[in-house]
Amino acid sequence: MLTIPLDTHSVTPLYEQIYLYIKSQIQLGHLPYQSRLPSARGLAGHLGVSRNTVDMAYAQLLSEGYLISSPKRGFFVSQISGLASIRTEQGISRPAPAPREKEYRYNFSPFSVDLTHFPYHTWRQLSKNCLDDNNQLFLLGENQGDLPLRNAICTYLHQSRGVNCTPVQLIVGAGVDYLLQLLSSLIPGDSLIAMENPTYKRAYHIWNGLGFSTCAVDLDDQGLKVDLLAASGASLTYVTPSHQYPLGIVMPIQRRLELLNWAAEEENRYIIEDDHDSEFRYKGKPIPSLQGIDSKGKVIYIGTFSRAIAPAIRVGYMVLPLPLLRIYQERYSYYSSTVSRIDQAIITGFMEQGYFERHLNRMRKIYKNKHDVCIHTLREIFGSNIEIRGENAGLYLVIRLKSSRSEECIIKDAEQNGIKLYGLYEHFITPPSDYTPTFLMGFANLSEEDITEGINALYPVWNNQS
Repeated sequence: MLTIPLDTHSVTPLYEQIYLYIKSQIQLGHLPYQSRLPSARGLAGHLGVSRNTVDMAYAQLLSEGYLISSPKRGFFVSQISGLASIRTEQGISRPAPAPREKEYRYNFSPFSVDLTHFPYHTWRQLSKNCLDDNNQLFLLGENQGDLPLRNAICTYLHQSRGVNCTPVQLIVGAGVDYLLQLLSSLIPGDSLIAMENPTYKRAYHIWNGLGFSTCAVDLDDQGLKVDLLAASGASLTYVTPSHQYPLGIVMPIQRRLELLNWAAEEENRYIIEDDHDSEFRYKGKPIPSLQGIDSKGKVIYIGTFSRAIAPAIRVGYMVLPLPLLRIYQERYSYYSSTVSRIDQAIITGFMEQGYFERHLNRMRKIYKNKHDVCIHTLREIFGSNIEIRGENAGLYLVIRLKSSRSEECIIKDAEQNGIKLYGLYEHFITPPSDYTPTFLMGFANLSEEDITEGINALYPVWNNQS
């Protein structure tokens, strides 16, 4: 009987550990030609694993030719002449498995969503219906995304965000990262792109990684300063006007018109509007999109389902102004869609059958309750020692703390107490000289009880003046 050391805590599956061990024993000659291996049932009982685990290991060895199966007799080592163990080339090693993310008692992530209320049953049923009813989904679809999904997105954007577009202008892609890369091929390579400061750093890194020059433009309490933008010499600007990331500023109509006037002054100027979490507003009327008041075709509108449905959906969309659409159609329309047609069909059904709207309405109420609990508890515990910004929208609050200690020191102290905090400082391209410790406090992935307990647990951390 083979005694195989198994590590139940390893990221490597048990069947793969069994397969690798037997394979190495054959390669080293410890299991010579015609050696008989234990039955799958016998080895499973000996190792304390399921029969299926051993079956999978034996199947892999059979498929690679290390074993042969003889009916009613069992498994035997094959005769392999000139067998050489495949070794890693010098200087190249297998990448180490990604470390498991540390778990915290309270994780105030501004990027998380509430998945406990995700409509799993509905999603499963839509998935089943798609696979049962349409085997054409396994064929290649339209390059910009299947028309039913683009129709559904256009209808939704017009009704909820005031976006004016046709399905022809809309491109569906696997997340904002891909869409930005596609957009980079439609604009001149020597374009200078102005970024809000602070900004969504992922977009900033993508532009730099693609070889574009970027510049930082500071904000005031109304958003991007258009006079500084004009002085920068940039031909494009990347903005989040409906809920500025990360400060939560809502750009008023006058500033939006100034921004549109800046873009209209020159032919090749454009505004990239990232409407990242516009679905969640808890007070007042919804803020319409910048694209919806653009009469000159100067706004490139980008959105995603990551916040509204789930991050793993990885489906985004981009609305191109007509001049850029013509460039896309002439030069790049051969690009295949990067989103599975099955996923597209599921989302289409989710939207067309009213599930999406019901889900948003439900989550808006849940998030508002969490938002209100978070603000109430913060004010009750910390009073005038904090300043709260970015209220009434989004899935996080911006908390400025009156403290003589550094933001980094506070984050480390919180981590030692099982609390994960996210600082604002890392979102600046050029940090201000008078910076005050500020945190993005997400509440979406925590229960109302955990929000209250977590903020109470923060009190001794934030009050520690040592």
